[in-house]
Amino acid sequence: MPSDHRERQTGRDFLLASFLIVAGIAVSGISLSEIAKTDDRMAQATQPLQPSPPAESNSGPAESKPGGVRPTTPAPEPAQPSAQAQKEGAKPALPPAPAEKMAPPIKDR
Repeated sequence: MPSDHRERQTGRDFLLASFLIVAGIAVSGISLSEIAKTDDRMAQATQPLQPSPPAESNSGPAESKPGGVRPTTPAPEPAQPSAQAQKEGAKPALPPAPAEKMAPPIKDR
């Protein structure tokens, strides 16, 4: 009797595996048919109305000035206000940094 049960189980497993393979092939076929049905038209860019101006041969980068100042908008502000501003009631933008934690030295063995 145990061999009969084993044969039935093997038959069911084979049937299930066959069904899954057929389902996979069917899904692949449907997907390929949908891909084949898609429209292969591509959008085409229009030509420019006017030709671009000719590039000048001497149009290099602007000359740099040593010691120049970079403008910043808005001006950068420090994270901690000055002492004068703190006396007037200004609060710092960031909380104070936590104190560093130090452990006792590791003793050699």
